Amino acid sequence: TTPSLMYNKMWHQTQEALSALLDKEPQKMIEPQRNQVFIFQTLATFYVKYVQIFRNLENVYDQFVHPQKRILIRKVLDGVMGRILELKNEMVELELTEFHYFDDILQDLKLAPQQLDIPIPKYFLKEKLEVIKGREKILAQILADSGIDTSDMKYPVKSIPFDEAVKLIQIAERARQGRLRALFMKQIYLQEYRAKQSKMLGKKVTDTWAAALRIQKVWRRFHQCKETEKLREEEMIFLGMNPPPLFNEVSATVIQAEKVDHLRNEVQRKHEEDYREALVTIKNDLKLIEGVDIKENLQDQIRHWFIECRNLTGTFPDYPDVEEGGSAIIFSDKTIQQVIEDIIANQEEEEKNKKKKKKKEKQPKKAKKQKKGTKEKNKEEDEKWKMSPSLFLPAMKEGCNAYKEIWMKKDESWNFSQDYDPELIKEEKRKELQSEIRIQVDELMRQELKNLKLAVDRERERPVKAGKKKDKKKGKKGKKKEKAEKKDKDLTADRTIESLYKELVEEGLLIQALKVNLSDYIGEYSYLGTTLRQVSIEPMPSLLDVRQLITLYGIWPLGSAAVHEKAPLVKSLLLAGPSGVGKKMLVHAICTETGANLFNLSCSNIAGKYPGKNGLQMMLHAVFKVARQLQPSVVWIEDTEKTFYKKVPNAEKMNEPKRLKKHLPQILKLLKPDDRILIVGTTRRPFDAELQSFCKVYQKIILVPRPDYASRYVLWKQIIERNGGVLTSALNVSCLAKVTDGFTQGHIVEVVKGVLTDQRIRRQIHKPLTAVEFITAITSMNPVYKEEEESFKNWYAKTPLGKKRALAITGGSTEKAKDKGKRK
Repeated sequence: TTPSLMYNKMWHQTQEALSALLDKEPQKMIEPQRNQVFIFQTLATFYVKYVQIFRNLENVYDQFVHPQKRILIRKVLDGVMGRILELKNEMVELELTEFHYFDDILQDLKLAPQQLDIPIPKYFLKEKLEVIKGREKILAQILADSGIDTSDMKYPVKSIPFDEAVKLIQIAERARQGRLRALFMKQIYLQEYRAKQSKMLGKKVTDTWAAALRIQKVWRRFHQCKETEKLREEEMIFLGMNPPPLFNEVSATVIQAEKVDHLRNEVQRKHEEDYREALVTIKNDLKLIEGVDIKENLQDQIRHWFIECRNLTGTFPDYPDVEEGGSAIIFSDKTIQQVIEDIIANQEEEEKNKKKKKKKEKQPKKAKKQKKGTKEKNKEEDEKWKMSPSLFLPAMKEGCNAYKEIWMKKDESWNFSQDYDPELIKEEKRKELQSEIRIQVDELMRQELKNLKLAVDRERERPVKAGKKKDKKKGKKGKKKEKAEKKDKDLTADRTIESLYKELVEEGLLIQALKVNLSDYIGEYSYLGTTLRQVSIEPMPSLLDVRQLITLYGIWPLGSAAVHEKAPLVKSLLLAGPSGVGKKMLVHAICTETGANLFNLSCSNIAGKYPGKNGLQMMLHAVFKVARQLQPSVVWIEDTEKTFYKKVPNAEKMNEPKRLKKHLPQILKLLKPDDRILIVGTTRRPFDAELQSFCKVYQKIILVPRPDYASRYVLWKQIIERNGGVLTSALNVSCLAKVTDGFTQGHIVEVVKGVLTDQRIRRQIHKPLTAVEFITAITSMNPVYKEEEESFKNWYAKTPLGKKRALAITGGSTEKAKDKGKRK
């Protein structure tokens, strides 16, 4: 119970922080501002605070087992996620760069850079774990049946003739016997040597005291060395320079936490099932007990309305249609007296409107003069910056209000197991039941009103004339629908999704994503970003900046449908950088973290498949049909610059690399906010592509840099440890990181795997690892030189966002930069 109380307290504190933030935000955002630095500071402060709220809420949502609380927290979580994406979009438009630095804000708020790291919600995978596992099984089965099983490809076994096998066994056996004989002979030699030595020394009279003193000296020296080493290690651990013993080993508390986590997941699942069952049973019970009373009360209420309208206006009212909402429009949370007051108010408003119309007809010229003045004012207002309206603030405010009304001061001492609250379900279902019964009552009361009109007012039903205009509109809509259907014609209407899925797997277009988490993309933060920008130097982004952008633009929208529908839509993403920096790994990480399907539409992969125009059309149709049906999905185009070649090399003309060039923009137009599909391109030579068409296809361009010193230091340490290496004082990691400037993550991984063989890992106890071993291995590789990095920077400066940023830095205003970017 103590952890649940702790997380309950954490939830209350986070909700208070969120409501305070929601009160502050509209005040600052409504005021128009001109100072760009001040605007960015306010946006960045809100961004950092929302990230902290999101981290806490995500943790609380994962720990809670109360189903109704989890529903509310989930709603707020989606809202906070969407708001973070909106703020990020605003910062990009303001600063004209994808990368932002918050060093000064973190100092003011007393936060560590690690607290700015954006977590991936655990429920992305938890909620569809069974679906993902089922899909993986089907994919593995199809690959196995078609003979493309990737698991068997890793370790190919070659068959050898029987005679050669016998010879190999004989050689191994003779070597074993030779080693045993050599050891036996060594033992005999040592015995004989000891016997000779004892005979020679036996004649001399040795001084036992002198011998004992010598042994003491040697022992004391050895013991003191060990003690000094131990004290040094303890001091380094105390200072935080070295990790404590058993630092990397999994502790008993971690194992216990994993068990508790597993048990909590089961309790969450059970409570949710009980809650779903209770929704049905409680509604049925309410229908039996309160259904008749609700029906009678509604009928009495509506009859009273008939009579009051008749008394006030002289005629019976017109009953609202089903499409308008029936009697719910009139009696939505209103008493009969309030309804009567509304009728009187409507009559007064109608009279006022008639008088106003007469006055307007007399004064038409003055309005025109006023319009000119308003236009001039609007121009002045447009010069000032204003925050664009948010689509997620209403949802967050609703969540905060629901929390204040229901959970803020609720006594839960009775609910020890944190199961569902039946009273809350009754309140919800009572409203549902009332709306269902109201539909039935409306049908009865409409007929009753007709009877009353016939009996009292002696009105007769007039035949309603069929409007010609409506038919025309319907005709036009019908034509538009027909055109849309022709464009979106289903080429595979006679085929099932399962058959298309199987075909794409067999053709190698739908591939199995590697199980790589985004946390495996190791790196460090850029600690001098703000300082460099203040001196007008554009810093190269750090690896963790790239990781955050992947989370914001790729993982969050694909993982949450609610966020994808309303957040600024990112349909395509380009990862540009030298080979070995982890572009491919990031693509696989997006799929692993969201459980997305991975479609490979790289030029090399689609070469020779589905030939001709019709074949290409069929391929794209099948890919995007399956991607939509089994979303989320990632469409990956490796070496995407080949699709947009300025001039196709002769060696690649046979592969037709530009097949997708015309179709990609069309596909992007067809993608809607409901389609959780992301097109990801990776390139190591973006300068080979035609820039204009390239940038039209890819909305967001992310430069993936080579690792800096801090990132290399962390990389060497973690990759050595992951491959079985032991870090000791003999291995100077700082020296390794300094010497390997320009080498990428791919180089480091390759070197570490090459040096740390099974034999070398076993010998570490006697011979610790040194930096020289790794340096000699890396000398044969080609690093990424500064010139290559500069070429990426120069290329990025030619992209639309890069041009705007360059203009803003050189002194041109952001408005001019935006205008020029649009024209070009």
